[in-house]
Amino acid sequence: MRLFVTGGAGFIGSAFVRMALAGELPLPEVEKVTVYDALTYAGTLTNLTEVATDPRYSFVHADICDAERLQQEMAGHDAIVHFAAESHVDRSINGARTFAETNVVGTANVMQAALECGADRIVHVSTDEVYGSIPEGAWPETDPLFPTSPYSASKAGSDLMAESFFRSFGLPVIVTRCSNNYGPHQFPEKIIPLFITNLLEGKKVPVYGDGSARRDWLHVADHCRGIALSLIGGTAGEIYNIGGGTELSALELTQLLVEKLGADESAIEFVADRPAHDMRYCVDDSKARRELGYQPQISFSDGIESTIAWYRSHSEWWKPLRADAPQLDRLRPTTP
Repeated sequence: MRLFVTGGAGFIGSAFVRMALAGELPLPEVEKVTVYDALTYAGTLTNLTEVATDPRYSFVHADICDAERLQQEMAGHDAIVHFAAESHVDRSINGARTFAETNVVGTANVMQAALECGADRIVHVSTDEVYGSIPEGAWPETDPLFPTSPYSASKAGSDLMAESFFRSFGLPVIVTRCSNNYGPHQFPEKIIPLFITNLLEGKKVPVYGDGSARRDWLHVADHCRGIALSLIGGTAGEIYNIGGGTELSALELTQLLVEKLGADESAIEFVADRPAHDMRYCVDDSKARRELGYQPQISFSDGIESTIAWYRSHSEWWKPLRADAPQLDRLRPTTP
């Protein structure tokens, strides 16, 4: 298999690349992995240090909005995994245009390049946020999309763009929609790494509203396994939800992290809620379990312990990121 991975220097994409090259994913023999990434603020080559000397790995520093370069670099690959996206809700509220350009126009470029290159299989990686908020129960893949932020709207648009290439041209694309990811190498603007690194530095952690918003948590390694199963066993034109199976409120999650990091509740700071904050996400992943054999393997208790341990022992990774982005000290949490 010759893999082309957009956004492969980001949190989830780099985990997929590392696991693919280490033989930790249910994939055919991996002959080649090309990472195509613009290295915006949340993408860093330090996420790929451990595979940098693998002869099967190569890196292309370029943007998916550069259609000509994208098609040129994608040629010769038979499988495409499309992670590249702007993904921070608060940033999208402050400026939506970049999200529309990267997530919708960029995805159109990826699909067009895959069509021109005759790719055998494409997975477009999306998010549960496209469904909007659900007060109870869980979304199946057939539920209508009701995004509430510019970020989730741009991802919904990217999903529809990918699906249109299947319907119009028969492009063998599959869409996956995941729960909230966590794990090593996650940029410290998302709630778990932001709170862990804040607490490690003796800072407060900001909780939106009363902390009642609820999310389902999925370890990044389980997500990557779900993507790999979709890539090799999914049906073209289909959508697969990938869930984690652990639902927590923001306050429950915060209290857990505060306890595990040896702080007390005085470290919690409640802040004004963000506009149109979705109060609950939960996906029904029974289709992926039934059709792909998907099953999360990492319990939340084990996953959060190992994630905290990773950030404790890898300050050389996250401290430079925080130093280069001082706005993180004023950042409110987000949970995509």
